[in-house]
Amino acid sequence: MRISFNPSIYEHAARWAGCSPWEASRDPDKMFRGHRDAWLAYRHTPIVVGIDIYNLEAEAYGAKVVAPQGEDSIPAIAEPLFRAVEDALEIPPFDPSRDGRIAMVIGTGSRLQAELPEAEVRIPVAGPFSIAINLLGIENVCASVAERPEETRRLLLRLAENQAVFIRAIRDAGLRIAFFESAAAPPLISPRQFRTVELPALKRALEVTREITGLASPCILGGDTVKILDDLLSTGTNYVVCNVETDQQRFVDRLCATHPQVAVRINMDPRIAASSDRGAILAEVDRILAIAAGRPNCLMGTGCLPLETPPDNIRLIREYLAA
Repeated sequence: MRISFNPSIYEHAARWAGCSPWEASRDPDKMFRGHRDAWLAYRHTPIVVGIDIYNLEAEAYGAKVVAPQGEDSIPAIAEPLFRAVEDALEIPPFDPSRDGRIAMVIGTGSRLQAELPEAEVRIPVAGPFSIAINLLGIENVCASVAERPEETRRLLLRLAENQAVFIRAIRDAGLRIAFFESAAAPPLISPRQFRTVELPALKRALEVTREITGLASPCILGGDTVKILDDLLSTGTNYVVCNVETDQQRFVDRLCATHPQVAVRINMDPRIAASSDRGAILAEVDRILAIAAGRPNCLMGTGCLPLETPPDNIRLIREYLAA
């Protein structure tokens, strides 16, 4: 059984636009060109429109994204918008038509879908924990999870509900959603903290998505997710990711035994995918194939493909899988 290969193209799209990630993240023409040309070369599914995909909501709420010092580095939030959880509890939804880069990203997605009708174009939507970290800073959020779990849960539920305006804007543009919540995965918070503080908001965010779009959504988390796999599946997602940070064989075995209908993308180590060692790249592909072992609904991915990844590496993997 052949396996689909779908590298994750975010900042790597800037390579195809011939510019830095910062430039591609702020210019709709460069963002469009980068993602279009990457898809024409790789034919990956889906196209996830964006460069610094986790910054979109925080910027729309008012946080400032700054140009990185290194030309090839990824844009980042300059400083937290709030000092403490209680300061953000009543945060109102942003306006996707005017705040931050939301409208630009959705417009670029519509342009890509029109020019590439064979492609599946999705807009990245961040989960509540990932948004909270960008609004308050990682130390504040992690401390609040431990010391003020009830207030933190309230904030996460508020952020989940606020995503409705973004999801409606994506739906109204005729596009689909890719849901990302990697900041919430162990070891950043423990499995117990994930279950008691984050999971209610994560479920609500995916419920809001289904209520508005009528569809289940991929739920993409990095980290050691085998420890929270049952919790992830309880959200009703139809697509999960199995990252190199976890026990990938155990993850896939458990998933296929209980939820064989859920698609799973088994990620290569992105450092190997970006390396110049052809033998190591092919050995990594073989390792993923052995984990998948011909199971249905398994795909191969890369994690976030580094900007510097030589396109020939991706062609090598595709050709090897097709042989």
